[in-house]
Amino acid sequence: MLLTSALWTLASAGILGNTVLGSLVMCPRCKMISTNLIRLPKTAVGRGEIALTFDDGPDAEVTPQVLDQLDLHSAKASFFCIGEKAAARPDLVAEIIRRGHSVENHSYNHRNLFAFSSSKNLKIEVIATQQVIRSADAGGSPMFFRAPFGFRSPLLGGVLRQTRLQHVAWTRRGYDAVCRNPDAVFRRLAHKLSAGDILLLHDGGSARTRKGQPVVLEVLPRLLEQCASHGLRSVSLPMAFGDAQFL
Repeated sequence: MLLTSALWTLASAGILGNTVLGSLVMCPRCKMISTNLIRLPKTAVGRGEIALTFDDGPDAEVTPQVLDQLDLHSAKASFFCIGEKAAARPDLVAEIIRRGHSVENHSYNHRNLFAFSSSKNLKIEVIATQQVIRSADAGGSPMFFRAPFGFRSPLLGGVLRQTRLQHVAWTRRGYDAVCRNPDAVFRRLAHKLSAGDILLLHDGGSARTRKGQPVVLEVLPRLLEQCASHGLRSVSLPMAFGDAQFL
């Protein structure tokens, strides 16, 4: 059963415990607030597919190197871009798409309190990012949205239905935006790796190793090799879901 804006109203009135609602808002993989994808569909599982997803870009230094590594392994991925960064580097957005990957919506400003925005402000951020990406993609529009930090209010579901976007979380993440140890990040992502997984990494805001190297660039080649050794193929989210209807 999905939580609706009515529950948000109840919480504001103190009828629903703030602790309960807060725990749901800050549960990225929770499906109670609204529809939320944490794995690929059965058809993709049957094809041996996984989805690598990259958040918080595009980044002038890291994104091109991520793209090169993906090319070396004939892998495709989805990049959840921040609107203001995409607006500053439409060339990078276009390059991601030119290389056969998808660019998806990760809000315009990536604000810490995004989950506590009004419905109006949520819609403004979502639509502004759609427009920026559409401009760089010669008219194509993202199909998927990921909230900053994965935190969602009950109001977001309605906004995404109106804008025809589907929220995507992840099966597991490596915490590469905060962890400086590539081995630890790799272990988190590769643990029980299997078809249907959606993995979260960062091409924007990646943590740095002690030598100053972006952690994602240390982890990604190993992860792609692990996928190959398990007979898994990384695809973009639109490739995995095809014409599936979510809304």
